[in-house]
Amino acid sequence: MKKNQTLLSVLDLVPIGEGFSIGDALKNSTKLAQAVENFGFTRYWIAEHHNFNNIASAATSVILSHIGANTKKIRIGSGGIMLPNHSPLVIAEQFGTLESLYPNRIDLGLGRAPGTDQRTAMALRKDKNDGSDFPLMLNHLQYYLSNEGGPKAIKAVPGYGLDIPIWLLGSSTFSAKLAGQKGLPFAFASHFAPDAMEDAILEYKTNFVPSKSLEEPYIIICINAVCASTQEEAEFLATTELQKFVYLHRGDDRLLPKPTEDMDSIWKDWEKEGIKHKLRESIWGTPKFVKERLENLVERTGANEIMINSWIHDPKKRIESYELISKEWMR
Repeated sequence: MKKNQTLLSVLDLVPIGEGFSIGDALKNSTKLAQAVENFGFTRYWIAEHHNFNNIASAATSVILSHIGANTKKIRIGSGGIMLPNHSPLVIAEQFGTLESLYPNRIDLGLGRAPGTDQRTAMALRKDKNDGSDFPLMLNHLQYYLSNEGGPKAIKAVPGYGLDIPIWLLGSSTFSAKLAGQKGLPFAFASHFAPDAMEDAILEYKTNFVPSKSLEEPYIIICINAVCASTQEEAEFLATTELQKFVYLHRGDDRLLPKPTEDMDSIWKDWEKEGIKHKLRESIWGTPKFVKERLENLVERTGANEIMINSWIHDPKKRIESYELISKEWMR
């Protein structure tokens, strides 16, 4: 059997589940990063979110520093930093510091959404930046990380002259087109926005211009996956993901729920239809089933890499899920 050439990576939102504290969530994610490093995953990324009771990844660069200190070789990065929330210079300094601490292991993934609601976005920002000047902010960030400035130039220290890979992240075609024009790698959020996936991939490849960073297009597709020894167990564990999206849609910001035997008692028919459409790229099943679905995704998208997010309540079951996927994928 031919070993798969497509790389696998991990997205983690540092979920806070029912019965767990924030400290527990951080410890669980550290254990996850250590585990997936041993399983052979390529990257471990954390996504910036704010004012969510069930997500502990707000101080993204701080968590990444801790993860870096507790792992040895896996690439670590942001999936992503929401750049309009920050000064580009500050992000250059933070990731320059990470790169200085953990050389050749840091990825700087960038998004233009706030990673929260509009009220919280206003609390994060000094102005009404809606992300429209994201391309300009990206230019500034690239400049601060370059060695282009003269003696009097403002420099990111640490950061100046470091070769930190920048990725653009997106759930629409905007960042896909920009990533192509800038010759940067692109990661698409199929784990919650599959409707725009095909258009975003086409936009990225159509607009791609080779750069010193990248000679050819490089695409990561992110999806949700749950793997267990039986189909029944995987589908049971995946009810945590279904509940997560039901409550998110309702504006109910509760802790990540335990799995349930009876989803029909939780959602209404119209919610079920909409959420199953939104999560149609999610993969729940046995190792063989997950592998087949991942291979189909790669064939449909031409993805160079698949990034897996997993909404599993039990941290041990979450680690087991990644282990089962990696063993089957690397056969």
